[in-house]
Amino acid sequence: MMKYNEDKILKEIETYIKGTYGQHYAQVSKGTQVQDLLRSVGIDKDFCQANAIKYLCRFGKKDGRNRKDLLKAVHYIVLLMNSEDQKWQIVQQFKIL
Repeated sequence: MMKYNEDKILKEIETYIKGTYGQHYAQVSKGTQVQDLLRSVGIDKDFCQANAIKYLCRFGKKDGRNRKDLLKAVHYIVLLMNSEDQKWQIVQQFKIL
């Protein structure tokens, strides 16, 4: 057990993110998600960063202290981290930069 219940919070985040894959807007076409389309045109990082900020700013304003806003912000941060990881894999592969 962690002092600030990080283990429980991380499990809640994991459960939330897994739940987004079953939602109606998760797939544009077979296996393709909006995030994939954004990444293909190079705007995924900006989109994720802006949405994380949006949900953090909205927390406490819409529907009170809505925990779902925090979960959404964290999800966009996770997607941003993944985009950065993908970028560095390409850099390493081709020794770019």
